[in-house]
Amino acid sequence: MSKVTPTPRQIEFQDWEFGIFLHFGLRTFYEGFIDFDERKMDASNFIPQNLDCRQWAKTASEAGAKYMVLTAKHHDGFANWPTKLSEFSVKNADWKDGKGDIIDEYTKACREFGLAVGIYYSPFDADCPAYGDPKEYDDFFITQVSELLENYGKIDILWFDGCGSGDHKYDWPRITKEIRRLQPEILIFNMGDPDFRWVGNEHGYAHRKIFNVTDSLDVAIDVACRDSISEARWLPPECDCRLRKKNWFYSDNDENTIKSLPELMGLYQYSVGRGCNLLINIAPNREGVLPEKDTTRILEFGKNIQKLYKNKIAGISDFTRQDNSWTIEFPADKLVDQVVIMEDISKGESVRRYEIFTKMYNQDWVFWDGYNIGHKAICKFPAVSVNNLTLRVTDADGEVTLRSLDLHECAL
Repeated sequence: MSKVTPTPRQIEFQDWEFGIFLHFGLRTFYEGFIDFDERKMDASNFIPQNLDCRQWAKTASEAGAKYMVLTAKHHDGFANWPTKLSEFSVKNADWKDGKGDIIDEYTKACREFGLAVGIYYSPFDADCPAYGDPKEYDDFFITQVSELLENYGKIDILWFDGCGSGDHKYDWPRITKEIRRLQPEILIFNMGDPDFRWVGNEHGYAHRKIFNVTDSLDVAIDVACRDSISEARWLPPECDCRLRKKNWFYSDNDENTIKSLPELMGLYQYSVGRGCNLLINIAPNREGVLPEKDTTRILEFGKNIQKLYKNKIAGISDFTRQDNSWTIEFPADKLVDQVVIMEDISKGESVRRYEIFTKMYNQDWVFWDGYNIGHKAICKFPAVSVNNLTLRVTDADGEVTLRSLDLHECAL
């Protein structure tokens, strides 16, 4: 049986590693409103007077993010573009006399700063009268998504949120066929015919043992069951989380919950460090800009990620391979606290268990053991002084091919 391998686009996605999530819409202007809130909102109250999508993109780029995902339509049904299918959109906002288009400004800003363009679209729609009729709503769904895919150039990611859709039947083959006809290179998140999957929580971390190939999906935070898929597929996990602990959309009352830098670095270790992508949400405020303290924190985070890789002292060419072990010896002791390993995932994912050790007094002193490597494993441990180091794969599904193996000197 041949090994499951990723597409070139999936490899590209996994190389992006870190992205910025942006929850922004009419709900931004309604303090205290929650998902599936039964209180009505008025489109005229959407008034981001100082909207600056360039600031969003510039901040993301400077923080080291490679992609962004913006809510085009959340569960409430409000469209951030002048959709022809609903009056509940920016065309009935007081902002720019109804002639504004968030998606247009956002996609242009992404491209200006070299970011891959992601669009979030909630299949559930609390505003659409057709939602109760599966066939009629599928027509609405396809036509509205087509507006996003036809009018704004290349879209890299279409991010489907499954919340609210647990009991609804969508004609996914029909929907995704049209999506891929319009945008053949698009990456679909977690529903329909997905290219990557949700990690299963909204805290930003992955299990210690998590592989790219799976035969089932976690659908949404409000659905307990998992969806089975017809066959095992390459579906890399993405870990999404909030920069502020309490809300996805902007609030005046949770600035004190902005995650600390140590917590963010821990999330990086538990997501990218375990082979997954990390998508951190920052909510633009009611002016239409990223809040100052949130911006400062995400830029600090980006700088600290760079520090992780600053003091590289050896690469894969410096190691000697014997079977499934890679060994390096130093002429003098080195202080080491991090090993970064990548498989060549174009050939699939082989490593199932591995360990990192140093040999002393004719014994192997193991200071790291892990499961998957996949796209990347960041093995960060308390600093040790060693004159030799070995990576040994102890369980593998087929031949192991590494893309890189980097050793880093402690940077306290």
